[in-house]
Amino acid sequence: MIVDAGPLLALFNLADRHHQACVSFLRGNEVALVTTWPVLTEVMHLLRYSVDAQLRLLSWIDRGGLAVAELEQGCIGAVAGLIDKYRDRPMDLADASVVQLAVQTGCREVLSIDSDFDIYRLPDGAWLANPLRDNTH
Repeated sequence: MIVDAGPLLALFNLADRHHQACVSFLRGNEVALVTTWPVLTEVMHLLRYSVDAQLRLLSWIDRGGLAVAELEQGCIGAVAGLIDKYRDRPMDLADASVVQLAVQTGCREVLSIDSDFDIYRLPDGAWLANPLRDNTH
């Protein structure tokens, strides 16, 4: 399952209003998690107030809690196309990388607290299932 920035931030920020929902979801669902470097960069930036939280996140990744996938070399045009298509949202690089990773891997599930993923579509018109959305409102 592809993970967006929101759940990662919530997992490592005890004060985040989505913290408990994200912890509960992950405890109840043993699924392989993957994210992208743009998502990880965004989360590390948002956790900049706490080096300890950043280090806990990196340690969790190092222990196998989360894989960080590389996007294919030739995908920049596709990512730019997504950002252009959703400019009215707007779509940031992290979100575009999540959608592109779904295209690249065929994965059709994203873990996100971001309502924009209710709007985003894959090139074939399919949407990404988001099992966390019902638990975070």
